[in-house]
Amino acid sequence: MKYVFIHEHRLDFRVKKMTEVMEVSRGGYYEWVKSGCKSRKQIENEYYLELIKIEFDKSRQTYGPRRLAKELNKKGHRIGRRRVEEIMRENNIVPKTVKKFKATTNSKHNYPVSPNLLNRNFKVDKPFVAWVSDITYIATREGWLYLAAVMDLYSGKIVGWAMSERMTQELVISALKQAVGRTRPPRGIILHSDRGIQYASKRYRNLAKSYGFRQSMSRKGDCWDNAPMESFFGTLKTELIYHEDYKTRNEARLSIFEYVEAFYNRVRLQQRLGYMSPIEFENLRKAA
Repeated sequence: MKYVFIHEHRLDFRVKKMTEVMEVSRGGYYEWVKSGCKSRKQIENEYYLELIKIEFDKSRQTYGPRRLAKELNKKGHRIGRRRVEEIMRENNIVPKTVKKFKATTNSKHNYPVSPNLLNRNFKVDKPFVAWVSDITYIATREGWLYLAAVMDLYSGKIVGWAMSERMTQELVISALKQAVGRTRPPRGIILHSDRGIQYASKRYRNLAKSYGFRQSMSRKGDCWDNAPMESFFGTLKTELIYHEDYKTRNEARLSIFEYVEAFYNRVRLQQRLGYMSPIEFENLRKAA
């Protein structure tokens, strides 16, 4: 049996990393290498496979090769997207897939409709310029659970949210109150939504006005006018909701809370933010 000779001084750093990941001694590692007669690329790929599995699981099995490569590079591992893609393909590591979701807008009402001040200008260079809001639904065995969320377009962070078993004006009011209470925003922010009756109601409009928001609404039947919120809800459902079977609304509430606050805002990498999470992006910009 022929063994592959490995120059320890060339692979010392990788060996150290591998033994840490695999939780074995260096001598045990070399015995493992010799037992398989593996090439250098095979050895490295098995090492990277363990790292990829770790980061893939930490991403809730949602990251594809590009995000995984970015995450590994941030942690000091030099590996390209194509190599990550190759390792994932060879080991049948497949991220969760996208599914469509149904809109919840009810714009058949006689309330006033605000002009579209945002006009799809989703790129802003500082916080508290424009917020977007919307409602979606989540199925549980107890019945529907509705989620209203508010996003700051600057970082994509969800600044406020609320959940209820009913899709009422109180739901969107609670989400807005939470966003204001948590961030203490200045006056003059554009507050965009669709034309749903909840956002057009007198109570919601008066509350938004009292906080100093400039209310904005999408054009009739045009979901692209609120694309960032549509995208967030699509991500939430793709990465979490579609893979769960909630027995109760409370179970769904806890799951969504953890996803939004612990993962989406703090951990999940966004391409448009240079592969940073919303909070990481905001903190970096504050420190600059």
